Amino acid sequence: MYRSGAVMAWNVFRFCTSLRGLGSIMILMVLGVVGVTYYAVVLTNYGPALYLGGIDTLLSMVVLILFHCLLVMLLWSYFVVVFTDPGTVPPNWKPAVDEERGEVDPLNEIELSNLQSDPSNQQFRYCRKCSQSKPARCHHCSVCGRCVLKMDHHCVWVVNCVGALNYKYFLLFLFYTFLETTLVTISLLPHFKTFFTDGEIPGTPGTLATTFLTFVLNLAFSLSVLGFLIMHVSLVASNTTTIEAYEKKTTPKWRYDLGRRKNFEQVFGMDKRYWFIPSYSEEDIRRMPVLQGLDYPSTPDFNTQEF
Repeated sequence: MYRSGAVMAWNVFRFCTSLRGLGSIMILMVLGVVGVTYYAVVLTNYGPALYLGGIDTLLSMVVLILFHCLLVMLLWSYFVVVFTDPGTVPPNWKPAVDEERGEVDPLNEIELSNLQSDPSNQQFRYCRKCSQSKPARCHHCSVCGRCVLKMDHHCVWVVNCVGALNYKYFLLFLFYTFLETTLVTISLLPHFKTFFTDGEIPGTPGTLATTFLTFVLNLAFSLSVLGFLIMHVSLVASNTTTIEAYEKKTTPKWRYDLGRRKNFEQVFGMDKRYWFIPSYSEEDIRRMPVLQGLDYPSTPDFNTQEF
């Protein structure tokens, strides 16, 4: 159940307009962190250890194989999020006809002026900035300057909105980032501990500084991404976006909560082979209209209600 005309005393989303100036700088920052990490792990520490022989060689091979596999998945997911449109409202979109009752949705029978003059009427959704009707779960992004289907939030790290069409890719980016940064943190921990010993530390000042910086950065990213990952897992489990959870959801009952399994499939699809890669099978795209971001099934108790 939702509150009508809820007013928030302090809305963090209104500060998103200040993010416009960052642009591709954040992409360069991400690539910079990846580059420093690659230098510290592969070129400075575990690459040379391949030639030591024995257990050191075996350990280095394991670390390097895992590191490169996770790095490929991380970068693949990241750039898919960056370059995938999160979902745009089709031009002149109107709510679909109720085929079961043979009636047109009431929104199509209301004059546009009436919708604009009564924004407190939560039965109808209309965006004044875009001058168009809004599908369910659609929100206007002040950074992108347009309405986004099932908008979750505008992410400065991917320089893009996270919405219906790229939410899965964003979650995979978080997932592989957590695994990669955790692997780097654990693998560099023995090298980091040597900074606090009395013995001589091998390496040049440059390589030592890089190792130290890489460990601290990856530890910080691992812990922070873990928090975001846990939050988004809970949102997926209840079929809720960040905006919906922050602004509107007031009770445990939620009209789009169809159960954890179905909620998960609405984001990741039904084909298990594609769950961990940033893509959907053609079969899922064909048989799951929800992946297009316009229509969402709701529980029977809420079929006749609007928010």
